[in-house]
Amino acid sequence: YIFSRMRDLNTDHGFPRNARPFIYQEVIDHGHEEVSRDEYTDLGAVTEFRFSEEIGKAFRGNNALKWLQSWGTDWGFLPSEQALTFVDNHDNQRDGGQELNYKSPKQYKMATAFHLAFPYGISQVMSSFGFDDRDQAPPQDDEERIISPEFDDEGACTNGWICEHRWRQIYNMVGFKNTVRGTGVSNWWDNGDNQIAFCRGNKGFVAFNNNRYNLSQRLQTCLPAGEYCDVISGNLIDGSCTGKSVRVDNNGYGHISIEADEFDGVLALHTDARL
Repeated sequence: YIFSRMRDLNTDHGFPRNARPFIYQEVIDHGHEEVSRDEYTDLGAVTEFRFSEEIGKAFRGNNALKWLQSWGTDWGFLPSEQALTFVDNHDNQRDGGQELNYKSPKQYKMATAFHLAFPYGISQVMSSFGFDDRDQAPPQDDEERIISPEFDDEGACTNGWICEHRWRQIYNMVGFKNTVRGTGVSNWWDNGDNQIAFCRGNKGFVAFNNNRYNLSQRLQTCLPAGEYCDVISGNLIDGSCTGKSVRVDNNGYGHISIEADEFDGVLALHTDARL
């Protein structure tokens, strides 16, 4: 009833005509609460906290990445169209459990990249501020007024704000998600442990290395022949890649390398990042 009486979103703010508000409900259900997430799905999307727990376990190394091939409802999650999914949120990033947060940046970026690359759920990306204890307030001045973020030369936040959504590895994976929208997972590859890779149709390819040794494989990327910018290690700017690039042959194969000591443990290619 309330939703039906809400106005369409304001076109003056860039929304298309007849766009409706998106509503989701926060229901904290780890599988043993009195209140169940399933009680609320008829009203709209619901937070899927089990997603957050399980993706944290995997990228912390407590569950092999190879098992992520069946990621989604087979893990006991809500149906994709009902699940609001996240690596962490404003509560559980402070709980000290299996969930990852910005304090483990390499694993956090890998988990977020998988979250945005795999076609399950309605994705929410975190943007937070730094904390040393659970009840710490946002950055503020001497009069306890919240201060605005400041930015460095690369656009990242400073002065106490983390702004994960401004990390290149994360905002570029949002671009990846938009490019591959409407495609499925194909050509899954894993090494039987913590190195995995898969295609999203013929529009995208992603690989992960959470082992303590290098990944170096000739893999099917499913992409048209050409050279592609890895949007994790760099950006495509004026036709040049500021990071690594991968040459894909006429059969869709490319040499994929992610060394164990690299800054990021993930590589991502898509058709909008072709050189």
